[in-house]
Amino acid sequence: MQESGTGSEPGPTGGAGADRAFLALERELAVFLRRARASSGEMARQLHPDLEAAAYGLLVRLEESGSLRATELAGYFGVGKATMSRQLRALEDLGLVVREPDPADGRASLVRLTEEGLERFRRVRDARRDRYVARLAEWDRGEVAELARLLHQLNARAEDVSLSGDARGGGVQGRPRKSRR
Repeated sequence: MQESGTGSEPGPTGGAGADRAFLALERELAVFLRRARASSGEMARQLHPDLEAAAYGLLVRLEESGSLRATELAGYFGVGKATMSRQLRALEDLGLVVREPDPADGRASLVRLTEEGLERFRRVRDARRDRYVARLAEWDRGEVAELARLLHQLNARAEDVSLSGDARGGGVQGRPRKSRR
């Protein structure tokens, strides 16, 4: 079965009223995410053999943003404080990040990459980018830019939903909020 990919196909074709465009999107995102997780695991192991795959994304965010609070990182990735604390502790133990007092709030701390963490991260990131360039060498630069723009738009909307809660339960990524008693 071939699909035009234009998104103009009429009406529902399966599931709970999903149309072909959204079914195709779901399928392609599932494959992409599975490959991305495997790639992140590989990148993490190149940084350090004991590093978890999820840690690579933390390093990306810290390199982009500089120093951040652990709660900001947890919110950005849609994970709990305990999960983020455990991941950051592992990165600290490996000498890749350091916590420093937050000058704006002495009770809080900021997390940043160490010099060694930054050096290792950039080496691995540059190798990853070289692979993207090789894989997409046949693509027009405009297509690459459009893909980046669309993925950014998708990520921004996902972050908006994560920060505001969704219609099902008001929690992060659809999880109900825990009541505070």
